[in-house]
Formats: sequence, C-alpha cells, structure tokens
Amino acid sequence: MSATDGPERGRLSQVTHFTANLSRNAVSALARRVGGMTLEIGRTLILDRAQRRVLSEEQQAWMSRAGEAVRDARRTAGLSRDDLARALDLEDKSLLQAVEQGSATVSFELILRLTSLLARNDPVPFLIQLVRGFNPRLWALAEDWGVGRLPTMVERDRQWMNIYRGNEAARQLPDAAFDEVMAFCESALTMAVAFRQDRPAPSSSSGEAADRSGPTS
Repeated sequence: MSATDGPERGRLSQVTHFTANLSRNAVSALARRVGGMTLEIGRTLILDRAQRRVLSEEQQAWMSRAGEAVRDARRTAGLSRDDLARALDLEDKSLLQAVEQGSATVSFELILRLTSLLARNDPVPFLIQLVRGFNPRLWALAEDWGVGRLPTMVERDRQWMNIYRGNEAARQLPDAAFDEVMAFCESALTMAVAFRQDRPAPSSSSGEAADRSGPTS
C-alpha cells in the first residue's frame, strides 16, 4: 500500500457519504421487503421458443442484456462456464448457457449467488440488471414498492463519483483544503436543490421516460 492510499481512501469515503448512498439505501429497502418472502421468488427455468415468443420485445431485450452481463462478468473473472456452474453448484450446466443466452428466468436466490461471485466490487448495477432481465415477477414487485427507481439512483451516484474521480486537482488537495471544498459543494448542492424545487416541473416527459427505461447495456 502506498503512502497516499490512506488519505485517498478517506476522501473517496467522504465523497461516497456526500452522495447520500442512494443506491445502498434503496437496496437495503428491497432486502427488508423481500425478507419475509422466499428467496426463490420466481423460478429458474429454461424457456423454450414458444415461451419466449409470449414475452414482450422489451422483456426479451432485457433478458438478452442480462445474459450478456453474466457472460462478460464471467469472462472478466477468468472463469469457464463449467467453472461457474461448479461454483454455483448447478447440476444442469445447460442452465448457465441458457442464462447467458437470455433464454431463462432466474430465481432471486440464484441472482444473489451470481452477483456475489461475479460482481463483488460493484454489485448494485449488476444485481439490478439481472433482476430486471431474469426475474420479471420480482421487478414488478420492486416497481410497486418504488424500488424500480434503483437504476436512476445508481446512475446518479456514479455521476457524482465520476465528477470527483475526473478532477485530479481535487484528488491532490491537502486534507484541510479538501474538507473546505466538500463543505462548499454540500452547501452549493443544498442551494441548487432548493432553487430547483421552487421551479415548476418541466413539461416534457422525456425525463420520466428515461427513469423508466432502466440501465443501458
């Protein structure tokens, strides 16, 4: 570990706290809601051609994106399909192939296991994409609870983090100066939000459509 790792991690923690941890809080809310329900909400099932035809084009597209996400994450982790099937304790290896091809529904339990194995460093977007694509029943419940806004929340968190990560001068500030900048940013954000809330909502529905569209691949 370099001498700068400690301060750098501390500053990153400050910025993360500054964003209010929207995605983490939302996921915790989802976990509390699901807590009294079986983790097997939705079944893991390979869909045949006739069953896939019943799905809307939008749902088929989400399933395809989720399958690509699993395949890409597996390859990034350096795992073969057999390796991942063994790690997941799957007896039917064709199931994993169907998952990657976007032609299966997946239980919440298996989604959590996939996330823990393939997306430990950044689990929230991965979890969202898999639930949206592979478990329509759980996603419908999440939208009823208002948790369907998770993709928007996650994207906002990532935008804040990217502002910080993209500003090398801010990253190099001494601790005292960095604290002053953080205090200024927090005050400016509070003022900007108050100013925006006093204005009428935009007439265009494009923002709402973007919120509903969910994550993009």
